[in-house]
Amino acid sequence: MARRDITGAVDFAYLENYAAGDSALVEEVLGLFREQLSMWLRLLDPNGPPQGWRDAAHTLKGSALGVGAFALAEVCGAAEATPDTELGARLMLFERIRTAADAALSDIAAYTHERALQSLKGRR
Repeated sequence: MARRDITGAVDFAYLENYAAGDSALVEEVLGLFREQLSMWLRLLDPNGPPQGWRDAAHTLKGSALGVGAFALAEVCGAAEATPDTELGARLMLFERIRTAADAALSDIAAYTHERALQSLKGRR
């Protein structure tokens, strides 16, 4: 967990290990995750077609697993498995996904801020 980690929503040690300590790769992966999260959240429509819901939830789950956002991945997995007839469940899961996504984004912002500060200190 980063020292400036806010919620623990992202396991940065997992991500750093997965990237074999390559900080440029970590930054690139986090940037791609933020972009994908923004795009797929817009497409995750509880009122839309069930297949589109499942596809968006599945893609978000994979992205979340890739960066170590395991709580987000878990709720996306539940959303992916929601029966087609369960609109109420999809609405509730959508709110849980947004909450988990917000927590992950907060932690990523804190983590990247900490890394930027460390980089500036190293230049002195």
